[in-house]
Amino acid sequence: QMQLAEFGGGLVPPGGSLRLSCQASGNIYRIETMAWFRQAPGKQREVVATITRDGTPIVDDSVKGRFTISRDGALNSVFLQMNRLKPVDTAVYYCYAEVMSLGTDFQPYWGRGTQVTVSS
Repeated sequence: QMQLAEFGGGLVPPGGSLRLSCQASGNIYRIETMAWFRQAPGKQREVVATITRDGTPIVDDSVKGRFTISRDGALNSVFLQMNRLKPVDTAVYYCYAEVMSLGTDFQPYWGRGTQVTVSS
């Protein structure tokens, strides 16, 4: 069973920080791109940040300078450090990974999502 386990969501006041973690487990040969997406109520799911297998990060302009994506390849994990959070950042955050398993090509996987709420 291939799984993406997400941790770190919660309730924080404006200006606060959270660190999201996502660890892949199961039948994994290698993982290519990993990413974080988010979806607020009534809105489309949008990309927040992506990071390649070799560690090249790209963050969306809406969070640039506040969010940092990083990866621990040995543990098949991706992290999202979120600083100076704003109410507009409130959303369900989803981990994403492109995973190659034994006998398969790369396939997309999604985590269940973790709630981030920025409110006083």
